[in-house]
Amino acid sequence: MKLPAHAEIVVIGGGIIGCSTAYHLARDHKADVVLLEQGKLTSGSTWHAAGLVGQLRSSASITRVLKYSVDLYKGLEAETGLATGWKMTGCLRLATNADRWIEYKRLATTAKSFGMDMQLLSPAEVKTMWPLLEAGDLVGASWLPTDGQASPSDITQSLAKGARMHGARLFEDVRVTGFDMKDGRITAVKTNKGDIACGKVVNCAGQWARQVGALAGINVPLQPVKHQYIVTERIDGLATDAPTIRDPDRRIYFKEEVGGLVMGGYEPNPQAWTTDLPGGDVPDDWEFRLFDDDYDHFEQHMNQAIARVPALETVGVKQMINGPESFTPDGNFILGVAPECANMFVGAGFNAFGIAAGGGAGWVLAQWVVDGEAPLDLWVVDIRRFSDLHRDRQWVRDRTLEAYGKHYTIGFPHEEYVTGRPRIVSPLYERLQKHRAVFGSKLGWERPNWFAPEGVEPKDIYSMGRQNWFAPVGDEHRHVRENVGIFDQSSFAKYEMTGADALKALDWICANDVAKPVGRLTYTQLLNTRGGIEADLTVARLGEERFYVVTGTGFRTHDFSWIGDHVGSELDVTLTDVTEDFGTLSLMGPRARDVLAAVTDADVSNTAFPFGHVREISVAGHTVRALRVTYVGELGWELHVPIAATGEIFDALMAAGEEHSIRPVGYRALESLRLEKGYRAWGSDITPNDTPQEAGLGWAAKLRKNTDFLGRRALESISGGTPKKRFAGFTVDDCEIVLLGRETILRNNEPVGYLTSGGYGYTVGKNIGYGYVRNADGVSDDFLTSGDYELVVAMERTPAKIHLEPLYDPAGARIRA
Repeated sequence: MKLPAHAEIVVIGGGIIGCSTAYHLARDHKADVVLLEQGKLTSGSTWHAAGLVGQLRSSASITRVLKYSVDLYKGLEAETGLATGWKMTGCLRLATNADRWIEYKRLATTAKSFGMDMQLLSPAEVKTMWPLLEAGDLVGASWLPTDGQASPSDITQSLAKGARMHGARLFEDVRVTGFDMKDGRITAVKTNKGDIACGKVVNCAGQWARQVGALAGINVPLQPVKHQYIVTERIDGLATDAPTIRDPDRRIYFKEEVGGLVMGGYEPNPQAWTTDLPGGDVPDDWEFRLFDDDYDHFEQHMNQAIARVPALETVGVKQMINGPESFTPDGNFILGVAPECANMFVGAGFNAFGIAAGGGAGWVLAQWVVDGEAPLDLWVVDIRRFSDLHRDRQWVRDRTLEAYGKHYTIGFPHEEYVTGRPRIVSPLYERLQKHRAVFGSKLGWERPNWFAPEGVEPKDIYSMGRQNWFAPVGDEHRHVRENVGIFDQSSFAKYEMTGADALKALDWICANDVAKPVGRLTYTQLLNTRGGIEADLTVARLGEERFYVVTGTGFRTHDFSWIGDHVGSELDVTLTDVTEDFGTLSLMGPRARDVLAAVTDADVSNTAFPFGHVREISVAGHTVRALRVTYVGELGWELHVPIAATGEIFDALMAAGEEHSIRPVGYRALESLRLEKGYRAWGSDITPNDTPQEAGLGWAAKLRKNTDFLGRRALESISGGTPKKRFAGFTVDDCEIVLLGRETILRNNEPVGYLTSGGYGYTVGKNIGYGYVRNADGVSDDFLTSGDYELVVAMERTPAKIHLEPLYDPAGARIRA
């Protein structure tokens, strides 16, 4: 069959992700779609995948994606006539120590929050379900009955047939060699069989996705890693419907296959696959190929497997599979529109759960391609979570291998990666080290999480309960409330928008009113067409045609790309990333004005410099952009300073603040301070799934102004009605309880939602959590206040009190002092 000269959408890659995307584009959207596979369908990594299908993840949206996969696999054969090999065997996750058991109790609570029934079993119950298993060292196990297994190749072929049935055209033996581009967009796909003009491209090229992306200047930060498993001969007594097993404390997994077992694992010393080709590229002809068996490397898994299933010691091995799988630096897959090219979408890097995610990933990716925006909150897998840092192949390799090694380790709260650090440091790095800072990392930046007092080792000691930083962070928190603290927030992403149409552009994309006089600040959300919150940031008007935009460290690529994609190309606007031009020192606390007044000739009184204003002032001989704004609920300023002068200005502030007991403060205290004040965090409390009205931010939408803005129609359609979910705060008195997020909210003994964030408030002396209360008939004030509330924390119910106002300074008097 000859390649067409034109297609609306070209999908590159014929593995499970590409075939699923093509299937959903054709079935759900009747799109004109062509799929190109350089070899044969499934011939990359799909054909040798192990085929375990789990559903539960820490993200509600990703869990929904995986649940969709299961539902699709159940019914696909009826549609296409091709079997998928789907078996709902359920999955046992084994625990052999107390920390793992707490993790599972939290996981079971998360499952309940997401509408899934995960049970906790005793060792005896596990032994009954899996008699061949050695259970003597078990504390227990979790059991999710709706998990299962499938045949990767069969699913993919069934999806491919379904795609063809709905009008998609699939071509094998067609290699993409490049792209024609104009104004940063792809206009045609170039192949070894001819060119195809197109409107959009979807890069589902698996382990080749990085190379395909590079042809269009797009970075897809993944690393192929060798992953091994064995297939055994038949084992007497093994049931054909035996549950799949994940045994993370031994780093291994099992599934039944034709009377025997598939057994593999995730070792702490994984092997990257980087070839001798330029850039370490994967060979184009790596089709249905494997690496040589490596039993020396696999021995660590074999020993653990025999200890768990003694029958393996005497059973034969039919085959070892040693093939490459694509992994990423944070263990999450890569989805969405590439920031470098507005019409290339990516679906790749599935970290060995591409089969589990395949159906759902194709579903949401197809909708994203057609609508131009994600249908769910997919931030944790959004390709725009990466930055230029992730173009460094060595850094990506090292961090990816660390992430692979953590695949089965206990997920301690607040755990940090260690490889590739320090990478990006502010000018204060060495100064803060001398103050005994314990750093975390965000998008490559080293940021002080907390400061260890004398006598406390300056390092994180992880546990499932209160960690070693709990008391020191409390001291930092109280210091900001009572005196003054200084935060190094130089990692903030910062942009400048200039041009004759700058105000017009911002007025369109910002939900709040940015048409304010020069010298004013606006806190605003950026919305999608559903009214969901795509970004949460501050806009400062520096001049008639000049604006300064500040957003979170981790959102640098996402927000810059989103703004650029939604500002009309016909407008006279220039958007510039100036992150590295400015350091940011946040001076916060009731004595902040005293300190600032001592280092500047500017009038910083409340009359001359009120809350919500921006001015350029001189500090220590340098021009500083001072923003009167806060994320902690106290009097304060963000001082955006010339990056080279950051150290000098910090020293001046510390010297001037000595009489006011100034001290540096870290991000853990910042988190507890914002929880008390009720400030929302994007990515957890507010997401593309949530509207301002639902989030209690309706006041920040300019609906009373006769100005159109992106998302307005969606907000107007729900304005005046009773929302079906509403954001609320909760407190728990018991200090020993640890709130992290995803704990189930019970109202009158019925689940009505889950926490989106949690922590401890040292001023109020309580655990604090935030989340959405849901009710199909609407959530009114009376509904919220009339119920009796509990939170389910690690499967234990605890009384909770609901709050509709900030716990600290609800009138906002302190920030306006």
